[in-house]
Amino acid sequence: MLTEALAALAAAGGAAVVQAAVTDAWTGTRARVAGWFGRSDGTRVPGELELLDETARLLGEAVPEQLTEVTARQEALWRARFEAALAAVQDAAQRERAAEELRALLAGTPSGDGGVSSGDGSLSVGGDVEIRSMPGSIAAGVINGGAVINSPTRPERTQG
Repeated sequence: MLTEALAALAAAGGAAVVQAAVTDAWTGTRARVAGWFGRSDGTRVPGELELLDETARLLGEAVPEQLTEVTARQEALWRARFEAALAAVQDAAQRERAAEELRALLAGTPSGDGGVSSGDGSLSVGGDVEIRSMPGSIAAGVINGGAVINSPTRPERTQG
């Protein structure tokens, strides 16, 4: 049986997998999650990657009316998998090490940074950001469309 803290960690893991599956952070997150599950047996990694890809596929294909249900199911699935993996570690020191590795993994996911994530053409920041421009330049977090930084040409004077 897991402590409340480890059960909460497993629940956070389930939520993080589901949140990351629909962001640009997915590629890195799926590799780290698969690596966590395969940490004691590297041969598990390909199977874990398949399960993670199935989660991303189901979430990506869910119609809006089904998204809440699919999300809840996938979060529960991954929570249960994290719980089972943590419970399977018999040695207390090794279990704590696995928990620390999971905490570190979650710190690098969209849900681990306060829910900050961004998609195409957007910017999300989980800390401080400072954007400055120099004379003759443009500074922006995101520019959607074109930008021109040169001065407009003056119309020529007509002869007459």
